[in-house]
Amino acid sequence: MTVQTDASDSVTTVYKVTGMSCGHCEGSVSGEISQIPGVSSVKAVASTGEVTVVSAAPLDDEAVRAAVDEAGFELAATA
Repeated sequence: MTVQTDASDSVTTVYKVTGMSCGHCEGSVSGEISQIPGVSSVKAVASTGEVTVVSAAPLDDEAVRAAVDEAGFELAATA
């Protein structure tokens, strides 16, 4: 997971999600994560397994894990 804060005080976090293989997968993961309070945008890329989330504040990893689980995928362990 990579976290950075930009000039507008939003936080961009990149997560690794395993199991995504198509646009439908990307939509499922994006849809679930976008329901987390404070999230302003989500971009999932199946080919890399990366999910980029922009939020007003750092997100609780367990909330993200639960959203990814709800979509039927797994949040990869962070280093």
